[in-house]
Amino acid sequence: MEEGVERGMERDPDARWLARIMHTAFFLLLGASLARFLLRHDWEARSPWIIALTGALASLYLLGPVLGTRATPRRIAWLGTVVAVWVLLVVLAPSFAWCAVPLFYTGLRTLPARAALGLVALLTAFVVFAQVRLAHGGWDPNLIVAPPAVAALATGVFVYADRQAARQRALIDDLIRTRRELAAIERREGTLAERQRLSMEIHDTLAQGLSSQQMLLQAADRTWDGDPETARRHVRTAESIAERNLAEARRFVHDLAPADLAGGGGLEEALRGLAARESAAFRVDGAPVPLPDRAQSALLRIAQGALANIREHAGADSAAVTLTYLDDQVVLDVADDGRGFDPADRPGGVRGHGLPAMRVRAEQLGGTLTVESAPGEGTVLSAAIPLSPDA
Repeated sequence: MEEGVERGMERDPDARWLARIMHTAFFLLLGASLARFLLRHDWEARSPWIIALTGALASLYLLGPVLGTRATPRRIAWLGTVVAVWVLLVVLAPSFAWCAVPLFYTGLRTLPARAALGLVALLTAFVVFAQVRLAHGGWDPNLIVAPPAVAALATGVFVYADRQAARQRALIDDLIRTRRELAAIERREGTLAERQRLSMEIHDTLAQGLSSQQMLLQAADRTWDGDPETARRHVRTAESIAERNLAEARRFVHDLAPADLAGGGGLEEALRGLAARESAAFRVDGAPVPLPDRAQSALLRIAQGALANIREHAGADSAAVTLTYLDDQVVLDVADDGRGFDPADRPGGVRGHGLPAMRVRAEQLGGTLTVESAPGEGTVLSAAIPLSPDA
């Protein structure tokens, strides 16, 4: 149970909000209990002890968030100390029993199920003890029945809510995993379909053309001495077929280029159209210079991958694409104001494959890819491609 609760605390802002409410309630109840004791009792021998124990309990409780919620040895030792100090206070001043309710919550979200129920039973027993003492000998069935009933109700509600949250988290994880698997299947099917299309295109054009050239050249070789005119006609026909095959090969290369570059508008126009489709701002800095087709294709692919990551993972309100021409390199920056992440981690999913692919594209052209990000502070991805002829 403690692992599920900790995951819920990390993912669910409502759980953190509830924890803050419980902490606030504990300190309010602790302060009210001390005030009640001081107002209703004259200064006596136990008063310094009660004030000192109240301060110690408050100081100990402040350490709780620092230790997390998992049942580590330090966390369990802390909880045991808090409960022990509270028990002493209840023995000295029964009005401090009201602090048990936040302690119920602390124990339930820290300990395993059986240990948590045992702690709840112990706290409830001391609450009953305190209520009986505050009654000054008068008999009231509610003093015995009400605290266990309230404890059972609070425990049942907490366990039910925790299990519902765990089921919802498992369902969400299954949905995300299924979506990723479907996306992977679609990518594989698309790749296989494209391979099949290319194989058919190559078979129907280049392969058949090369086969025809081979037969024509062989025929020309056989008739070269006896019928030179026929041999030359075969060679001219083979030359015409080679010209058509060269045109087909160039068409294949053109078709494999990014569609946004196929229209011949250049990288700036392609990036502007991509940014408009993704609702991102676009700007060009510096004096544009002609770029090799490979560099244009790589930068456009990197921009597409970065904007896809922003759309799928960042939860950003805005994004911006900047293409900067410097003296010795061209730099593509894609920035967003999303949730960010730790670049030192190895995130899974689509992003886990996308960033390495972008880095490979940049490095194949002698460039670099850098990512600057932090949780809650957005992300800036920069790809720099050198403009030197050697690169």
